[in-house]
Amino acid sequence: MTGMLPFPDISPEIFSISLFGFTFALRWYAMAYIVGILIGWRIALRAVKTPRLWRDERPVMQPQQVEDLLFWVILGVILGGRLGYVLFYQPAYYLSHPAEILQVWLGGMSFHGGALGVIIAFLSFCWRKKVSAVSTGDMVCLGLAPGILLGRLANFINAELWGRPTDLPWGVAFPGNAAQYCPDVAGICARHPSQLYEALLEGLLLGALLIWMAWRRGTLKTPGRTGGTFLAGYGAARFMVEFVRQPDALFASDGNPLGLAWHIGGYGLTMGQMLSLPMIAIGLYFILRSRKAA
Repeated sequence: MTGMLPFPDISPEIFSISLFGFTFALRWYAMAYIVGILIGWRIALRAVKTPRLWRDERPVMQPQQVEDLLFWVILGVILGGRLGYVLFYQPAYYLSHPAEILQVWLGGMSFHGGALGVIIAFLSFCWRKKVSAVSTGDMVCLGLAPGILLGRLANFINAELWGRPTDLPWGVAFPGNAAQYCPDVAGICARHPSQLYEALLEGLLLGALLIWMAWRRGTLKTPGRTGGTFLAGYGAARFMVEFVRQPDALFASDGNPLGLAWHIGGYGLTMGQMLSLPMIAIGLYFILRSRKAA
């Protein structure tokens, strides 16, 4: 196959240290979450410190409350993302290997599960602090895109969540299990770098749009507009990328090569698409709701 790009020689580990018989390794995957959360926190902090972005110049909360919310969001991202991956994608495997459920550093996080975790976390926070849940959701969504961007780049470095085989000139020869389902008899094929597609659409472009909307169009003055745009935008981007993303082994089989979680006569939706449709619907609801309230 011509036009195949070699996979870059980047170690999943940034560095490792061995002390007293124990080895500590910092991986790009973990660093992506750490840096993404910190950037999101700074964006949210900057937003509440800029009164002109809010209706009547009254931010949804004080800067110190953003730091309190950060702790809740971290718990929601980690617990929700991991449990979502376990329950949505590989429940049978983790039921047989329960000790690996907590081994987050090995990879395996579900964005949809993380989103649910964040929603539960900030709703609990809003209830306790008596602040607007919709406006708080706008603020949280404003800072999520950097974490998505870095997380997808880490997926690429880990050579996981790769795309389907392709003849396009930017197809990448991923190592390891990517040799499965290759049309080439030798088990070598170029694949869509679907992680980079998602990093571009769900991270860079969506994040830039939300920042522009908040700072230039004043969308934080209309509760629900920013959060709704994030939900609908992420859901639509993920839905599209699923067409070129290799399905999870849980769903792919000889009788179901497209990895459809729901299908009739070979036509249907992947698990990622099924989970994205509610996000699109909820996002559109909040966008329409915000337009009526404006």
